[in-house]
Amino acid sequence: MTNSTAIIQDAEGRYRTARPITDEELVATAEEILRQRCDKGTALTSPAAVRRWLIAKLSGLEYEVFGCMFLDTRHRVIGFEELFRGTIDGASVYPREVVKAALAVNAAAVIFTHNHPSGIPEPSAADRQLTRRLVDALSLVEIRVLDHFVIGGVDAVSFAERGLI
Repeated sequence: MTNSTAIIQDAEGRYRTARPITDEELVATAEEILRQRCDKGTALTSPAAVRRWLIAKLSGLEYEVFGCMFLDTRHRVIGFEELFRGTIDGASVYPREVVKAALAVNAAAVIFTHNHPSGIPEPSAADRQLTRRLVDALSLVEIRVLDHFVIGGVDAVSFAERGLI
């Protein structure tokens, strides 16, 4: 069962409505399902689920956000934090602050994400350079960087899938 009593999950995992629902109820239910898939303690076994969750979280923003999903040694979610917020075309990211945030929650691994408000998820040269600096900084304290997703509109590019990490 989800957060809306109008939508019911059956034994096979399918969802049914007990009554007609509004767009807002449907979106709220979808957001709740995605949130539960990346809740604290959830093991990340599907890159597709992480991708969908990050797209839902960042796709509609009109400003750039850099965030980090913190994971334990079994790649279970410790939490997600928006670390930096910028403008329509960039956000300043400080490796020192990323390392501090990861150590504060005792993360063993991380997944970075940021959005491109332009709607184009293609990583820039600056994105690639920043990711390399973050990988280097976190490796000094034995925290693995599993991926970096760039979100643009309803699409996302994975650094890991492209061989950039």
